[in-house]
This record gives sequence, C-alpha cells and structure tokens, in this order.
Amino acid sequence: LPLPPCRYAQITVSDTGKGIALEFLPYVFDYFRQADSATTRKFGGLGLGLAIVRQLVELHGGTVFVESLGEGQGATFTVKLPLLSTTDLPESELTTEAELNSPNLEGIKILVVDDDVDSRDFISFVLQQEKAEVIAVDSALEALQILAKSKLDVLLSDIGMPEMDGYMLIRQVRNWLPEKGGEIPAIALTAYAGEYDRKLAISAGFSYHLPKPVEPAQLIAAVSKLTLKS
Repeated sequence: LPLPPCRYAQITVSDTGKGIALEFLPYVFDYFRQADSATTRKFGGLGLGLAIVRQLVELHGGTVFVESLGEGQGATFTVKLPLLSTTDLPESELTTEAELNSPNLEGIKILVVDDDVDSRDFISFVLQQEKAEVIAVDSALEALQILAKSKLDVLLSDIGMPEMDGYMLIRQVRNWLPEKGGEIPAIALTAYAGEYDRKLAISAGFSYHLPKPVEPAQLIAAVSKLTLKS
C-alpha cells in the first residue's frame, strides 16, 4: 500500500541468524508456507506466523517486507505504519468518525479454542479490537471446564486438536441442558474449507463454519449475526 511521504513510522529488525534462501524470499508472508516443509522438520507450526504479521500490518494501513542475502546471512524485516494525525480535523468530525467506527462486539463474551498459538492469538486480537471479552484456551478439555462454570455468548473452536477435536467438543456441549450452556452459538474454524467439511461442522452442532486463516471482517460479521438481539 502506498504511504504518504514523511507520514509513517518505520521499524526495522535485523538478525545474523539462519537467513532466508533467495528462492523462498518471495513466499515468506504466504499462508501455510515454510522454508522446511518436511514432516521431520526441527521446528513445528503451521506457517501462519508471518502471514498473520502481514495481515495485522495491512489492517493498520501499513506494509511489511523482508530482505536477506541468503541462508546463513541473517534477515532484515521492515514494518511501515502510517502516523495517526488528528490536528487537521475539527472536533465535530472526530466525534462523527468515532461514532461510525464504534465497535459492535462490546460486552460480548467469547471463548476461543485453538491449539495453535499464532492462530489463537490472532483471532483473540481481532475480537478484542472490537471490544469483545475474550477467553482463549488451547484445548477442548479446558474449554469444557470454562463453559461449565462461565456464562458465555459465543464459542469459537478449531476442529483439528489433539485428544479431543472440535467435533467432539461441540457434540458434548450440545448434550448439556440449555441453562447449562448447551445452546451456546458456536463457530467452527478449520483449514478444511470444502462443502463436505462445512456440512460436517453444521451437523455436529456448529452454527457457522469459517475457513482458516479466517478473514477478520468475516469473523466479526459471523459473531455479530450470532449475537444480534432483536
């Protein structure tokens, strides 16, 4: 995104570590891309971390890019973010802008369940930006404990998790009485984005099925629909 001259802040972070192979450099910020994609790779993760960084930076109107001379020669990441200036706006315009951008999830209590820390943190961040109250956990078992003792408005759950997956979680919740939280609106979040996967999620008891990596606007819209009071 083009930024006005002299109206942005720039942050540069450099290291002298592993570096990035030149052929992989154009794909560093792509979803689910890793320089080492072997199943026996030393480091885990889904390849979402830098993709999330790019999305967060662009949501704020900025840019992020990386430079590296190759493997073993370190890397330099540069983030540019536009500066916020309100000195040229009259107070009436500021008030109008604040009203137009007022959050629509304020006071909504949401439980986020995802065993991947990058995905969990990103989803929590997006919802908290809209003033939602978020509890984030990394397992379905912990989610059941919280749901049993807390009154929440929405459940957001990943599907692929160890020990107990999202399908098992929602089926158990749907067996509860309504006053115990058995009818809590729920959204399935999964990298499996086909029509079959959507139908499977709905039949298991979820209200919506959103593919990962989830688009912030789509996530916010889905939560808003589930919590809309007539």
